[in-house]
Amino acid sequence: MKVRIVNWLSLFLVLTFFAAPSQALLGGNSKLPDFTELVEKNSPAVVNISTTQKISREQGMPPGLNIPEFPEGSPFGDLFKHFFGERGPGAGPQEEFENQSLGSGFIISKDGYIVTNYHVVKDAEEITVRLSDRRELKAEVIGSDKRSDMALLKVEANDLPVVTIGNSETLKVGEWAMAIGSPFGFDHSVSVGVISAINRNLPSDNYVPFIQTDVAINPGNSGGPLFNLDGEVIGINSQIFTRSGGFMGLSFAIPIDVAMDVVEQLKTDGRVSRGWLGVLIQDVNKELAESFGMKKPMGAVVLRVLPDSPAAKAGFKEGDVVVEFAGKTIHSQSDLPLAVASFPVDEEARVKIIREGKSRQLTVKIGELPPEEELAEVSPPDSSGSDKATETLGMVLEELSSEQRKQLEIRDKRGVLVKEVHEGPAAEAEIRPGDVILMINHKNVTSARQFAKLVADLPRGKLLPMLVQRGKAPLFMTIRLEE
Repeated sequence: MKVRIVNWLSLFLVLTFFAAPSQALLGGNSKLPDFTELVEKNSPAVVNISTTQKISREQGMPPGLNIPEFPEGSPFGDLFKHFFGERGPGAGPQEEFENQSLGSGFIISKDGYIVTNYHVVKDAEEITVRLSDRRELKAEVIGSDKRSDMALLKVEANDLPVVTIGNSETLKVGEWAMAIGSPFGFDHSVSVGVISAINRNLPSDNYVPFIQTDVAINPGNSGGPLFNLDGEVIGINSQIFTRSGGFMGLSFAIPIDVAMDVVEQLKTDGRVSRGWLGVLIQDVNKELAESFGMKKPMGAVVLRVLPDSPAAKAGFKEGDVVVEFAGKTIHSQSDLPLAVASFPVDEEARVKIIREGKSRQLTVKIGELPPEEELAEVSPPDSSGSDKATETLGMVLEELSSEQRKQLEIRDKRGVLVKEVHEGPAAEAEIRPGDVILMINHKNVTSARQFAKLVADLPRGKLLPMLVQRGKAPLFMTIRLEE
């Protein structure tokens, strides 16, 4: 009888374990958030935005794809897509047609100011805003900013419902988030998820520290609000990562603090002013840190100093590693553009750099970031000495012709072209034929002969920095000469 009691007790404990929900798995609270009140309160301030525009596209290609160019091997190379972005390159003839697109937005003032994405209203000839009560109002663009993908609209109306603006500075990974928008034209659709990461830097956007979420976002959600559990807007849904054209678990929102700063500038000045340093930069990995004499990888290494830029006037050099800007630690490459952009124009900033293993401070007067179109913009030396470089590093070099310099946009007298790569240090460093070597161990390379002399004097057995140009993009790599 005693044995039977013990058996029944064991069975009871087993059934209780499997039947009761685990409090640990539910974080000590078995009740999940209820979003119904948040939806009822905030939906009226979310609007559907439709635009009409005349655009040109290549015949024979399906519309709706935006495929930016990424460096070979980039993890972002699949598709980073603006929902209504520009067309990718094609070979067919151009045709002009009238296009209609859909997006979302939200009302920030009772007198009709509305926030959305730049790419939602880009090139629009007519913008229609549909409210939750089915009213349709014509909207005008007060201002837009391509770099942050922001646009400010205005409709003629009064006593409109408005959202509550929150604070994205205090966001934490794992928080709940909710989106309301018009995916595929279905008005006021709601999706929920969590904050997956913060301060994400995307290849095509250097001035926005994106919020990454797993909230389901699809074409038509662009420009719509991202809410927290207090019903406050913490972000503006802007981009997705996808292989199929639809949601695949990764979506990106513009932090509301960044967005509202842009909105205020658009409202008062009609344009956005940002600080500008005038350098091209790259992240510092473990190998680069060792080659620069740094104890740990951090900061942003300068690949190129633009002529007549604030950085050029302050004495910045290629190979400098920026580790602190105006008192802010630069942990990675993405930190520097954000810190510079938010710094007041025409004021001086103190910048801490690492140059050839030694810490230095520079003072730079920050300029204003020029328009994108302004930023988009010799006789060959003796070639003998290439054989020596082949023997030491395992590659064959040749001088750059004037035409090659023009094509590669190399305006100074530096650079030798890598013709062949054989077994050796160059192959191990992943140097490729077609690369142009601009600098090695902080020394400019001006010819194959001079390069061979530099190589002869380099220390053996330690990682050394090498600046190369691959296509039109500079890149720091590391190379180790055999002992």
